[in-house]
Amino acid sequence: MLTRRNLLVAAGAAVVVAAVPMAASATAALPQVDMEALIKAAQIDPRRPDTALTEGAKDSVLLVERALQAKGLLSSTYVDGHFGTSTIAAYAAYQRSLGYTGLDATGLPGPSSLRSLGEGRYTVVRAISPGSVVTLRGVQVNTRTRSMLFEAERLLSRQLSITQGSYSNDVGASAGTHDGGGALDLSVSGLSSAVRTDVLRRLRTVGFAAWLRTPAQGDWGYHIHAVALSDTDQSTGAQNQAGDYYLGRNGLANRGADDGPAVSPKRTWEEYQRTL
Repeated sequence: MLTRRNLLVAAGAAVVVAAVPMAASATAALPQVDMEALIKAAQIDPRRPDTALTEGAKDSVLLVERALQAKGLLSSTYVDGHFGTSTIAAYAAYQRSLGYTGLDATGLPGPSSLRSLGEGRYTVVRAISPGSVVTLRGVQVNTRTRSMLFEAERLLSRQLSITQGSYSNDVGASAGTHDGGGALDLSVSGLSSAVRTDVLRRLRTVGFAAWLRTPAQGDWGYHIHAVALSDTDQSTGAQNQAGDYYLGRNGLANRGADDGPAVSPKRTWEEYQRTL
């Protein structure tokens, strides 16, 4: 064992000592993928009409794209910092190569696959996890979504009634949005127009993309539809709605203008928590 006395006695020991911090700094020198920024780009960029980049995500996206390219899954043409449909498809292929299927292979990075892809290439910071699946008021949600809903209810000083949860395919009109995590439908029965708007505003404040759905829009009654931004368990439909929300759209198939209350900036749950 190297000690201060050994260093004084043997000059060669200095070389050994120098090697230790060099090895440590080599590990520390790996670049970092900011998972929060990456997931935001993976939701927004495929819904863009162009190849614009998501603010703050370019470096992280490039690291992931280069790792996908190194595995022969992504052409160099698409290594550009834009997490578009080609990158989504390449990441989904990587997930399948790990044995993932269904919701675990939609092309939206999860913490495990992201770390696996980056082995020896990058480290992952600001990791996001949806948590475990639990039962809340008779429906299934993950613990991240539950925490978000509880915080919105705290701000509202009222409890909301859930009519449709996550991990559910019971409602055909939802087009698969509820198949994965982060999706909720909430009752607006007995709520005035002003209260409905306030509920939407509070849901958006804590990190949901949330809209009032009306019978004029589809085969459903009045309700609030909410999708937790950056939930890595999302179905593809929910991913698309999250991206559209960021881009000022209504989350419907017609991709019309957002008709909900404006909340600026649009924050994820993790970003909201840092404001408290």
